[in-house]
Amino acid sequence: MQNYKKILLAAAATLAFGTSAVAADKLKLGTEGAYPPFNLIDASGQVGGFDVEIGQALCAKMKVECEVVTSDWDGIIPALNAKKFDFLIASMSITEERKVAVDFTEPYYTNKLQFVAPKGTDFKTDKASLQDKVIGAQRATIAGTWLEDNLNGVVDLKLYDTQENAYLDLSSGRLDGILADSFVQWEWLKSDAGKSFEFKGDPVFDNDKIGIAVRKGDELRVKLNAALAEIVADGTYKKINDKYFPFSIY
Repeated sequence: MQNYKKILLAAAATLAFGTSAVAADKLKLGTEGAYPPFNLIDASGQVGGFDVEIGQALCAKMKVECEVVTSDWDGIIPALNAKKFDFLIASMSITEERKVAVDFTEPYYTNKLQFVAPKGTDFKTDKASLQDKVIGAQRATIAGTWLEDNLNGVVDLKLYDTQENAYLDLSSGRLDGILADSFVQWEWLKSDAGKSFEFKGDPVFDNDKIGIAVRKGDELRVKLNAALAEIVADGTYKKINDKYFPFSIY
């Protein structure tokens, strides 16, 4: 956790304040590409998912061409601040810590955190029941932070570079459970890999606001907020939402 804070503060220290990509006729959209159904790389090598389609819809409203760029999650904020892309739409939770390094738009959806574990197992989510269980989460995520803040010394916490690697260890029996975003878990539980697992307990955090990140002081934030309001008002957002979920996540 301390190392992550140092990375964010170092990124903030190297910002070029006042710069803006608003006037550009082409923007680079940054995402992870490893967090289905929100962002992923398909069998043909194309980057897609809910985040990407929302980002492309925003670019269309702003009348700019969009190029999609992927980055490893651990370095995704430094990559934004190094100008490898102009805005970051990768299901990133809006936190005070991250606001040190970047500015966020208004939320484009709201998430919650929930445990997943094998079906039929006695997996309760109170602190006493979780004592000494091996729990996985993706590193530098709100789920990982929640576990560090609330269950430090209670569970044996394993952090992973990608959500997929956490699922692989859960499937192989090296984890007792995983804490992650409910909508990502919902998608995985529908897959062949996830069919032997289920949600356990109620969400432990249900007001996780997800935003689009830009460099500090970049006026692109204003344009993105305006475009987001437009796609919500004209039904574009709902059309994309309904492609991925049978319920609204806005």
